[in-house]
Amino acid sequence: MRSALEKISKLRVLVAGDAMLDHYLWGDAHRVSPEAPVPVVRVERDSYAAGGAANVALNAAALGAEATLCGWIGKDEAGERLLEVLGQRGVQYDSTFRSDQRETICKARVMARNQQLCRVDREQSVETYALNSENDWEGLDLQLAKAEAVILSDYGKGFVDDSMVERVLKKRSSASVIVALDPKPRRCLNHQGVDLLTPNRVEALELAGLDKEDHASFPAERVCAAIHERYAPRFLAITLGDEGMMLSEEGEIGETIPTAAREVFDVSGAGDTVIATLTLALASGCSFREAATLANAAAGIVVGKVGTATTCADEILTHLGEA
Repeated sequence: MRSALEKISKLRVLVAGDAMLDHYLWGDAHRVSPEAPVPVVRVERDSYAAGGAANVALNAAALGAEATLCGWIGKDEAGERLLEVLGQRGVQYDSTFRSDQRETICKARVMARNQQLCRVDREQSVETYALNSENDWEGLDLQLAKAEAVILSDYGKGFVDDSMVERVLKKRSSASVIVALDPKPRRCLNHQGVDLLTPNRVEALELAGLDKEDHASFPAERVCAAIHERYAPRFLAITLGDEGMMLSEEGEIGETIPTAAREVFDVSGAGDTVIATLTLALASGCSFREAATLANAAAGIVVGKVGTATTCADEILTHLGEA
């Protein structure tokens, strides 16, 4: 895997999607509020991290790639904090998508003794975050012309839609450029032909048109066949939590790679790690199985950390026993 990680460090990747700021309020709770049956948290500190597409870009940069982010960031306090996080971690941001008409999407999590008590979201309508001007499209086109891999990070907030997926597939610099999509089925996108889809168990069932509540065991053959028929991805990687990662090519089931997690502390952002690592590994020339093994190892490290997190080449090599 060392050779693959070295090749990844020379790649240029474009991440386009729903950029977010994750705000954590850390503290402790020793009593119940007299106003309602809820704990009172005394905040000891605040921390900020990149979320959504921004976290995907951070994961790509942590692996050594040259990562550029296209996603709406407002001209507000949350936007300033998010840009600071991106800059500190080496992610380039296309200022075409800085807007004073859009609020930075922000998720604030109240944490007590490392346990999440609640989450408070700030965001506008889906229509607000869509690409809707020629200037928006031209900005995206310029970045596509330079990218050696493209990741579309759909968190259902509006940036990724059918017209955007079609544009990316049409405007990528060559057919060999990997285009990956982390889908949110509730958006009901109608696309075909991306190179890689990375749904989790629930998302895969929804993409396949199956009721997520009706299956005691995962109906792998039906899911893979249905997703291939409707979306025709070249590669499909379904993350199954502690059951590992199921691989499928051209609608046919491949192997399931066992989970690499040694300790699961927080699964926040693990999907971001998977799609970033898988996409870059495929773009570097790895086989699908090799890319999935690398992504599985990276995710296994990240879930052992608190909050949205990333991992780097050295950590992965140590995890794989190749340091």
